[in-house]
Amino acid sequence: MAAALEEYAELFAMTGGDAFRVRSYQKAAKAIAGFPEDIASVPVRSVPGVGEAIAKKVEEYLGRGSFRQLDDLRGKVPEGVRRLTRVPSLGPKKAVFLFQELGIDSPEALGEAIRQGRLKGVKGFGAKTEENLLKGIEQLGRTDARVHTGVAMDLAERIIASLRDGAERIAYAGSLRRMKDSVGDIDILAVAPETLMDVFKAQPYVAEVIASGEKKTSIRTPQGVQVDLRLVPAESWGAGLQYFTGSQAHNVHLREIVVKKGWKLSEYGLFDGERVIAAESEEDIYRALGMEWIPPALREDGGEIQAALKGGLPALVTVDDLKGDLHTHTDLTDGIASLEEMVAAARARGHSYYAVTDHAPDLAMHRMTLDKALAQREEIRRLQGRYPDMRILHGTELNIGPDGSVDWPAEILSGFDVCVASVHSHFGQPREEMTRRLIAACENPHVHIIGHPTTRLVGRRPQVDADWEAVFRAAARTGTAMEIDAFPDRADLPADLVRLARHHGVRFSIDSDAHAVPHLANQRFGVGTAQRGWLTADDVINTWPLERLLDFLNG
Repeated sequence: MAAALEEYAELFAMTGGDAFRVRSYQKAAKAIAGFPEDIASVPVRSVPGVGEAIAKKVEEYLGRGSFRQLDDLRGKVPEGVRRLTRVPSLGPKKAVFLFQELGIDSPEALGEAIRQGRLKGVKGFGAKTEENLLKGIEQLGRTDARVHTGVAMDLAERIIASLRDGAERIAYAGSLRRMKDSVGDIDILAVAPETLMDVFKAQPYVAEVIASGEKKTSIRTPQGVQVDLRLVPAESWGAGLQYFTGSQAHNVHLREIVVKKGWKLSEYGLFDGERVIAAESEEDIYRALGMEWIPPALREDGGEIQAALKGGLPALVTVDDLKGDLHTHTDLTDGIASLEEMVAAARARGHSYYAVTDHAPDLAMHRMTLDKALAQREEIRRLQGRYPDMRILHGTELNIGPDGSVDWPAEILSGFDVCVASVHSHFGQPREEMTRRLIAACENPHVHIIGHPTTRLVGRRPQVDADWEAVFRAAARTGTAMEIDAFPDRADLPADLVRLARHHGVRFSIDSDAHAVPHLANQRFGVGTAQRGWLTADDVINTWPLERLLDFLNG
């Protein structure tokens, strides 16, 4: 439902719709996406941000899977033109202009038009813009067939739930199990009778059956995601899980070790001739090869095999290690839930401490003022009495300006328990300027955490260009933590930069960046990114006891 309203808002904007109404549909989509209950089981009008006109569309959608106005706009704007809006730096108005004036109806057509010189002299499309558009089209081509981990995980868990009754064992494998930030398809393994394939093909999430057999069936969902279901023998469960988890580079390296021993490794087991050495569990396979079991998040042939052979793998941070969340929002700025609702949900998750970090005033669209921040601080003090076993921290998410400055002066910043500082604009600054900007934020004594440092959106916006070695050296020197923003469409810092930052001695904070109660659960995705970056619990400040965390924040 949320996706349908987002699509309607986008199409409405592209066809000249009123900006205020566009925002109202975007706000309603956000409210529905963050609503903690099943939208079909509650009165639609009880959802914040859903008025009468939108409620009627929601009710029609729940009845038939769409609504009339959305169908009408889909007929007016070709799918390819909608894909144009996914090209970084190309908004809805420019996409419609290109379609109406030049007949450009897809990213591919836009690339061809640029190469043919058809945009020369067109207002708003100078040489630099053309260069950026070509880069954006190339990036879109690489990511178009992929979805971020949040989408993939939700789908995989729904599929497993729908098939669990018919399977002895069932689990997802592939790049999703390795917690990559995006996946091209989803691999599901099961120990089950062949009749499970018929159950699978009959599910409502199946839009197309690509291929079907006794041991493997491939389907495509309405969102275009391919899902492969494979049946494996019970006695080969561990071997199958290891083989289909990958990565390919990790498995190739393992097989080099196996071949030197004169053995064979396949999805059916580890063999010495006809003799089965190990097959039933992954642990048995790795142990037989003289190494520790390697957590899936590390299986990228990035040194994990050498470390496992020496017994030197890190004790990776886990969700259970987390004691709090240091970056969240309420309806005071751009969140959906109230302060009281967010605090109650954080306590229900077992947090020992919890920070509310609504936006500061430099992001004018959120209409934050100092008076509002101080009123929130008083409300936090009132709530603290109701939650004596969880420390509520009053924080703020500052905006890092183009020159590295942040919203409030030092005397105001000193009153906050935690300050997260993030880049929210001017993403295209040259490398040297962006580097100076981030280092300046690190050197601000009141900034504790750099939020979503690269600003990337998975598959939609590339990371900013900075000298990350220099930034991480500065962060280590100033004691500024780098955030792993756990929102799955951010996964920021990315795992490769997490590992680089750890090398420089940087500390990290794994935060949900929650804007609604359900978002608090996103921390598990951040833990996956942290594991891929080889982090231990000690590397992550919000695994620390409250006293140690406060020492860090007050240092």
